[in-house]
Amino acid sequence: MVPVLLAVADAMLVNGVGLGLELGVSIAAAVVLLVRRRFPLLVFLLTLPGLYIGYIWFAPMIGLYTLAALRPGRARLGVCAVLLIAAHFFPYPISDFELTDYRENTLVLIDATVTSAAPIALGLLVRTRRELASRVEDLTRSLRREDRLLADRVKTTERARLAREMHDVVAHQVSLISLQAGAVQVSTEDAAARAGARTIRELSVRTLEELRHMVGVLRADGGGAGQAQDLAPQPDLAELPRLIEMSALDVTYEGGVVTGAQGAKTVERAAFRTVQEALTNIRKHAPGARVRIRVDPLDAAREEGAVRSGESCTGHGLRVEIRNGPPDATAAAPGLPGGGHGLVGLRERAQSLGGTLEARRTSDGGFVVRAELPYGRLGTETG
Repeated sequence: MVPVLLAVADAMLVNGVGLGLELGVSIAAAVVLLVRRRFPLLVFLLTLPGLYIGYIWFAPMIGLYTLAALRPGRARLGVCAVLLIAAHFFPYPISDFELTDYRENTLVLIDATVTSAAPIALGLLVRTRRELASRVEDLTRSLRREDRLLADRVKTTERARLAREMHDVVAHQVSLISLQAGAVQVSTEDAAARAGARTIRELSVRTLEELRHMVGVLRADGGGAGQAQDLAPQPDLAELPRLIEMSALDVTYEGGVVTGAQGAKTVERAAFRTVQEALTNIRKHAPGARVRIRVDPLDAAREEGAVRSGESCTGHGLRVEIRNGPPDATAAAPGLPGGGHGLVGLRERAQSLGGTLEARRTSDGGFVVRAELPYGRLGTETG
């Protein structure tokens, strides 16, 4: 809008405020500047009558500057410069032109040449500056991308180091536990001791398998992460009864196993880890407590609540609930170490899958962990 106002002011200062041909073409040349960014070449051509008849300067110079900044081209700019020089050099009407007035004509020609060259140079300068700014931005993004790649490389190196440390520190000790349990299983004649030693060996073997999987994930780089997932079988809901059996807790297991969903193994693994972490916390903080585990379709759970409340239910998923009573005062606490991050990790895992996790104390002195995970409209298989 400012260039238009300047052009209008130029037209009135040169041609006055009286109506006439000169003022009319000058005002028209100023008004067409409103669309100079969309049609820069056409706008410049329409401003030339204002220069030739009305002797205005701002409108054609602004039009030529816009053309140089938005539509640069040697041939196009050269022709437009010649047209502006001609409109400035030849007087209106053309009959007033005196060919023999060499001094005056030379001065006017130099003035017209400078008038046409200045907006072209300024427009090309502005365009070059914009292109340089764009190149600098691209270079900055490239440097940031290189920084991210370097950080990923450092992370990969650190993963490999952590994998080696984990293997050296943990695998050796777990292997010794497995060997000692095997020796006890072979040498003892007590049936209960043999069963306990067998359970210890099975837990040791499972721990080594999961450790091997985790080491593979830590060592994987880029596409190798997908291959690392095949290093060890991942737990699912079908393994919950075995997990409960080896927990050595008083557990009542209820519910069904949902099957048949595409990508359901991720949800089943999250449910398995939720039960596993809850049982570990119960062994730490509530020894001797009675435990109730429910794993069933979320539809069934919602329909049960809806029947009681008289509401309709929608949505499909999986509910995992682990509820324990108060600890047995006569049972000795095992004194296992804990970092306090188990429930936080379970909540983050549930949220990453689009579900929720609730953990709270109950009125009878126990604790409940309830997770609701999306699982699709599926059939059930009684567990």
